[in-house]
Amino acid sequence: MSIFSSQLLEGVDVMAAVVDTKSFGGAAEMLDMSQSGVSRAIARLEARLGIRVFERTTRSVRLTDEGREFYEQVMPLIGALAEVTGSAASKVQKVQGRLRVNVDPLFSSHILGPNLGAFMDSHPELEIELRSREDLGDLVADGFDLALRFGHPQPSSLVARKLFATRVLAMASPAYIEKYGHPSSPIELETHPHRCIMFREPVTGKPFPWEFHQGKKTLSVKPQGTITVNDSGTVDSMCLAGLGIAQLFEFGSEKYLTSKQLINLFPAWPDNFFPLYAYYPSRHHVPAKTRALLDFVMGLVG
Repeated sequence: MSIFSSQLLEGVDVMAAVVDTKSFGGAAEMLDMSQSGVSRAIARLEARLGIRVFERTTRSVRLTDEGREFYEQVMPLIGALAEVTGSAASKVQKVQGRLRVNVDPLFSSHILGPNLGAFMDSHPELEIELRSREDLGDLVADGFDLALRFGHPQPSSLVARKLFATRVLAMASPAYIEKYGHPSSPIELETHPHRCIMFREPVTGKPFPWEFHQGKKTLSVKPQGTITVNDSGTVDSMCLAGLGIAQLFEFGSEKYLTSKQLINLFPAWPDNFFPLYAYYPSRHHVPAKTRALLDFVMGLVG
């Protein structure tokens, strides 16, 4: 049986501070150390591991591939150790500390943000930082504990957990229908002069394609007379204002459909779904704060 040595953890806190602040100077300020002290601590860690942890230039600091692999493996273990140590007296794992979440702007504004009060009331020792971003980015290098993103997952070392899927429906306001007419089928968006609002996909930079699903049947449409935007809130507001037809998530739009502010144009094509995924570094030793937010989100969307 190997004997645990505190030297195994030496420098890991400094590495985490560099990852969080994206600079040696920021880490020095966070840890109340000199910048040279931070550099020496990282150098000792690299020497002990036998790898280069960071790529450093005069303008930026980023994890090497080996450094990222080490960070992704060790940080959940450090978090779990901190939780167990902190809760040893009470035998309870507390949800505390800082939780940094990369969240899809639409999910943040429509669902998570308006309902977050109950979660904060339940966990007063938790400090929450939400960053609404267009893409997933580099979860580890950017210092996030968790990401909540719409869309199908790309190949990655991250854990991707599907939370739910919402229908994507083509909607328009009564004012739009009165002015331009109600299309009888999705194909009319391609063959008739309708005005459609396209949403630019942040990863590819191209507008999301329009698809309609009816069971196993799929219909792809290239709308005519389009407007292209890259902000989901703008899509909602333009659609509500009668400026065009938009493909919107049913989840979050129920109030508009119920009040008839928006009309589902093609109820015979109800089977186009889009998922929400949670991303985090490791499925082992997931911190209590991350588990708590995941459980809360599942309660919102379940």
